[in-house]
Amino acid sequence: MNWLPIVLFLIALYLLIAGYIRSRGLWEERITFYGPILALKSKNVGFFDVFIKYSRFLRLYGSLGAAMVVVISVLISLLMLLSVQVTLQLQPEPTGIYEPQNILLLPGINEFIPSTFAVWFAFVLTIAIHEFGHGVLCRVENIGVKSVGALIAVIPIGFFVEPDEEELEQTQGMPKVRMFGAGITNNIVIGFLCFGAMLLLVGAAVPIDDPIVQGVYQDFPADMAGIPQNSVILEVNGVPVENREDVSTILAGTQPGDSVTLLLDHEGSVEEYTITLAEWPEEIDGRDSGFMGIYYFDAQAGQELLRSLASPVGVLRLIAVPFDTSVTGQYLRVLAFDTVETGYFHVPFPLFWEVVHLLFWSAWININVGIFNAIPMIPLDGGYIMKEGVTRFFARRKMETLGGYVAAAISTTMLVMMISLVALPYLLHL
Repeated sequence: MNWLPIVLFLIALYLLIAGYIRSRGLWEERITFYGPILALKSKNVGFFDVFIKYSRFLRLYGSLGAAMVVVISVLISLLMLLSVQVTLQLQPEPTGIYEPQNILLLPGINEFIPSTFAVWFAFVLTIAIHEFGHGVLCRVENIGVKSVGALIAVIPIGFFVEPDEEELEQTQGMPKVRMFGAGITNNIVIGFLCFGAMLLLVGAAVPIDDPIVQGVYQDFPADMAGIPQNSVILEVNGVPVENREDVSTILAGTQPGDSVTLLLDHEGSVEEYTITLAEWPEEIDGRDSGFMGIYYFDAQAGQELLRSLASPVGVLRLIAVPFDTSVTGQYLRVLAFDTVETGYFHVPFPLFWEVVHLLFWSAWININVGIFNAIPMIPLDGGYIMKEGVTRFFARRKMETLGGYVAAAISTTMLVMMISLVALPYLLHL
């Protein structure tokens, strides 16, 4: 289906409706414009007051979250500094993850993040729970909330909570830090809960045992015979096979130079291929039998890899899934993408993988947005937390003006490093 005409129609319709509302000055108390972005807002914010009775628990939650945010801020600052150093040393080409559009966490624009329902749902969910956290902690810390709303540019692209600026300015110390850190805390907590739920769910997928050709070695018999990837071997020399062990048993009686006939099922099409076996490469195996030059999709190994993700190292692997093109990374792509490998498992209910993808992207985007917002750079939440901490530190020493300069210097340093990570791959290859 060609989506371009539909997208263009929706954009044109949005611009016509937004232009009419703006020119007529309609619903000014409900609608505000920031350039082409329409902000739909409401002053019905009384529901935030419900959380005041849970203030003790929420302040504890906010304090623990603020401590976590400070730790993340320090770690992400060190990681950015290390990344700049590595970029200067390796001088990578400005391609792949180093391209500017891939720095942005925007579905469909970032080539590693697909524009799917799961991704867009996770994107909207992430922003909603982030702003919800700010609204709740505002009321817990006796800061008024003036309005809440959604930012719309054809589709909802974000949400906002507008605190009372005067009350926010008068708030100092931990109450202010807790309020700014609440959004990040929500993102990180929800992110890890989604990862946990996803890992529990994936454990219910049972791998099939069919001999599936995941790939072929270049310039070896299977490659030269045109054996397609993701094919299922049905027969070898007319003998039906059910798993890789059956294939290996038949091939054990062959020698390099022998011809072998394979019956393959590729996407529902059954075809026969004849290949001439070669010698096994020493770096792969030292067998005396003939070598086809294929490697199998090992669903069992993939399932074991998925189960190993419930660890600190496993979380790092999960964060890298969209960018991981390694062989082991291919096993993990079933978590995030609608790949052919999802068909190599028996699953407990329909739409199983769609639910897994929803949980994965909800976790992945929440955690990444939380980490990004923890960068100690204004106007990010981490920047305001850093500013409040630095200001209070120097204020106690009667040097409040110096605190402002220090906060600005830290924020500027972070901005320079972020720009450097985007610009250096281009500047180093001029």
